Amino acid sequence: MASRDSGTPGGGGGTVGTALQQNPQTSNMTAAGVATGVSGMAVATSASAGGSQATGTGGEAAGRVSNVQRIQQKKAQVRAWPRDKKMEKLAIYSTCRADENCRCNGWKNPTPPAQPARPDTPQPAAPPSQPCRSCGHTLGDHVSHLESAVDDDLDRLLSIVVDVENLFICLHREEDPDTKQVYSYLFRRLRKCILQVSPPTVEGPLGTPPFERPSIFKGVTNFVLHKFNHFQQKMMSDLAKMFLHCLNHWRLETPSARRAHTTPEESSAYKVNYMRWLCFSYVPQLCDSLPHHETTAIFGRTFLRAVFHTLRKQLLDKFRAEKDKMPAEKKLLLLNQFPKFLSMLEEEVYSNSSPIWDADYRPQLPPHLHNQAAERAGNTASRGEFERLSVQPGEGQYTIVSLTSSSARRSRPEDRGEKREGDDLSESSSKRLKIGTEDLGEETVAEVVATITDPRQMVGPEVLFSENAARDEAAKLEERKGNIEFHVIGNSLTQKVSKQTMLWLIGLQNVFSHQLPRMPKDYITRLVFDPKHRTLALIKDNRPIGGICFRMFPTQGFSEIVFCAVTSNEQVKGYGTHMMNHLKDYHVKNNVQHFLTFADEFAIGYFKKQGFSKDIQVQRSVYQGYIKDYEGATLMGCELNPSIVYTEFTAVIRRQKEIIKKLIERKQSEIRKVHPGLTCFREGVRELPIENIPGIREAGWKPPVPATRSARSPDREHQDPDYLYGMLKTLLNNVKSHAAAWPFQVPVDPNEVPDYYDHIKYPMDLKTMTERLKARYYVKARLFNADMLRIFKNCRFYNHPETEYYKCANNLEKYYLSKMKETSLLEGNKL
Repeated sequence: MASRDSGTPGGGGGTVGTALQQNPQTSNMTAAGVATGVSGMAVATSASAGGSQATGTGGEAAGRVSNVQRIQQKKAQVRAWPRDKKMEKLAIYSTCRADENCRCNGWKNPTPPAQPARPDTPQPAAPPSQPCRSCGHTLGDHVSHLESAVDDDLDRLLSIVVDVENLFICLHREEDPDTKQVYSYLFRRLRKCILQVSPPTVEGPLGTPPFERPSIFKGVTNFVLHKFNHFQQKMMSDLAKMFLHCLNHWRLETPSARRAHTTPEESSAYKVNYMRWLCFSYVPQLCDSLPHHETTAIFGRTFLRAVFHTLRKQLLDKFRAEKDKMPAEKKLLLLNQFPKFLSMLEEEVYSNSSPIWDADYRPQLPPHLHNQAAERAGNTASRGEFERLSVQPGEGQYTIVSLTSSSARRSRPEDRGEKREGDDLSESSSKRLKIGTEDLGEETVAEVVATITDPRQMVGPEVLFSENAARDEAAKLEERKGNIEFHVIGNSLTQKVSKQTMLWLIGLQNVFSHQLPRMPKDYITRLVFDPKHRTLALIKDNRPIGGICFRMFPTQGFSEIVFCAVTSNEQVKGYGTHMMNHLKDYHVKNNVQHFLTFADEFAIGYFKKQGFSKDIQVQRSVYQGYIKDYEGATLMGCELNPSIVYTEFTAVIRRQKEIIKKLIERKQSEIRKVHPGLTCFREGVRELPIENIPGIREAGWKPPVPATRSARSPDREHQDPDYLYGMLKTLLNNVKSHAAAWPFQVPVDPNEVPDYYDHIKYPMDLKTMTERLKARYYVKARLFNADMLRIFKNCRFYNHPETEYYKCANNLEKYYLSKMKETSLLEGNKL
């Protein structure tokens, strides 16, 4: 049968297919290209015969015929042939059935044309009686088994024929030995499928997908749920889809190209995954007769770690090269938000403690508060942690937003339908305040929250005159009454500007000129009326009494504050603070999270109170060349937190304090009790265990867990079978997901290795261990350990040290022993 699987395709019948054009050194993407579904803009690449890349927007890519389209066109042309022509083509790939002793593996035309026939050119079909140049039997003898086949079956076989010829061309053009090996393997598999008239399958030592769990798709989905709140998740989900799409259509680096800058162990694991990727993902995209699997669905964390840095660099380089062709909003998304997304994902990919790669990961969703207390408090409370509540001015209504979780949720009643998107809070910058559920139950917290529903009871009647009142309290009260308003206005050269807007701009120019006398009036006028600048206007009695003039640089992620002033007779009323808070909320909505300004000696104090600092968080390269330096002024910056509604921040803090105060009072009332003194010392007792002190347990004290009897103590396996089962299940899943575990997933097939069981008397594999674990066979950790080590021992006994299997056994054993040591299940025993 080996001779029938070899040989050049189309011996005398012409070549139908189109080569799978590629060059691993220069082409990093398949012809499918990268479609950024989030942005509506596509960046497509197609590799020419020489391996060069052509990039362009979606409109340009639409006019470019890809390899996939060309191959489909060829298949459509072949399917349109008459039946006798189809039979002639299939005869070339069919064994002779005239005689059992005939070894001819395909009909060959006795009078081949001087030039190969073009598939799109009509050619007369050879008659069934035409003899084969090789064996002398007729064409009909080679396809006698297909005489009763329907056209659909013939078309399916012809589709495989086109793929075989494409692979044959690639096989002879390819220079990389690893890639060539895979093409040769797939070529033989498809030829065998034509000979046996069977559906194409990919079998062999590479295993069957999926190769690791959870998959990349699942891990990235968990990442979005874990790191971002539900307002951010829409945009981040779109970025995640774009990233997954890019990875699914990415052209991987060959193992030989990576070998120079990786360790032998890493190179070996990468080579296995590279061959799997070719067999199950890359080639089936073009040869659709093969079963196709998305890269992100069959590979997991190990694969992503191997390709992430290269993928990230090339993606960002491509977007930067295309930035001049992108609309402004797409440029902001791809050049500002996408790099941040990749940086955060990188931390989770390479972190050994990230929860997103847990097979049983479930996002922490906030449960609803109970009964009437939930209705009075509004929305939801997160179990085991306080919630931030934001108040809607004038209505006394609250919505609950998580304070302690990094995936903070935020909502403002007047902003429903709008999104605030931005970077997640780092743990170092967020204050985490947690109350254990065993200390205070959900119902207790809900009951306390429900008692605080009126902001006037919380604030108190004298809050406006209290020394502890917030600076913007009076301004917020005036805004609720409608005495003042805030509007973001600006001039325009492309749209008609209303008369009201122009009058306000003129008024603001006067305010800035009077309050900033050292600033040239023509300079103030030019910037206020510049279409690139905007001004947040503070309006009272329909005239501007203050404002903040700024210019936003969305692609750089910051805004420059140019002027900030309130007319002199309206100062010391909290207008400046409230105005700045409105500006912060406006920028958070527009996804710009940094302010920069040059403050003179009189303004430094004001900006410090608004959260500005001389410690600039923006890199100099980001703003250099965008803003001007001012002599005698100090550059100050402010980093915005997208999880905060700044105009409601003081009310949120006040409500938190009130909740904590009531919870403390309730806890104190429960534990406040006078116990009698200790008399045991009078009787000669020298020491007393802490737990025997009256009232100490009621006060919340808990005995420490002894180090020798920790939750992971080896003694526990004897006491708790469920604990042992869970630990072994996790360990076994980790081993099965390792890149070097592919040879040991299932028992060795005696048909493929006939003498294996003559040498190995006690075989073992990961599938058998999984079945034993489910049957609760492993009542002791040492039984599990013995079976696992037997796998590696058997492999090394049967295989030569230079084989891939021998190396996989060593690598997987090293990984297993390190994981077993972490569990401490065999503590005290020598592994």
